[in-house]
Amino acid sequence: MKNPRIYIDTQINIGEVLALEKAPSHYLGSVLRMKEQDNVRVFNGEGGYYQCNVNFANKKNVSLNILEFIEESRESNLQTHIGLGMSLGDRMEYAIQKASELGVSQITPLITSRSELKLKGEKQQKKMQRWQQVAISSCEQNGRNVVPTINAPIHIEQFVSEQKNACKLVLHHRDATNIKDIEQNESVSALIGPEGGLTQDEIELAIKHGFTATTLGPRILRTETAPVVLLSVLQTLWGDF
Repeated sequence: MKNPRIYIDTQINIGEVLALEKAPSHYLGSVLRMKEQDNVRVFNGEGGYYQCNVNFANKKNVSLNILEFIEESRESNLQTHIGLGMSLGDRMEYAIQKASELGVSQITPLITSRSELKLKGEKQQKKMQRWQQVAISSCEQNGRNVVPTINAPIHIEQFVSEQKNACKLVLHHRDATNIKDIEQNESVSALIGPEGGLTQDEIELAIKHGFTATTLGPRILRTETAPVVLLSVLQTLWGDF
């Protein structure tokens, strides 16, 4: 891979030699087999990236020369926060990966009446770390220099009551406003149910808190498909597509 990109959650200083941790060292040294002077781009969420080259590399340890900072923003002008009902299997990972590609700002996993995934304690912590890594890996691939935030799971009641974005949408395929008919906004919170969908009470609760029941068309979308379609439409109508 020419000029690969990696994310590092630490301060980076131009002119220093940066010793990488185990995972990125393995990726660059063992998987990509990079050699001294090979180019690498490193980002840490500052909105740009650091151009680097390899100072030392073997299969277990890699260090980089930090050469310069390149300001480059690939963030959408549209701020989006998706509350997504937690689902079993790989549905959450798929949704997080694709939403990150499409420019989502935040994702909050939600505990809803029909959520089958139950998380507590260490199991929740490991799942959150995995979800955040999915978002990081997506950004390494897609060119974003800011990683979206994956929040800790909360109950749907808390999510709908706390949202302050200008536009608030709850996806609902029956008796709902078509998204094309909603006034353009610069920030959006969207509520999407788990694989079993939202209950009528949950939809009514969201509407009570200022959400607009919204449809993306006549067909029912899977929980992992809905964020992809919604973000694609929003970026086309109001964002940077």
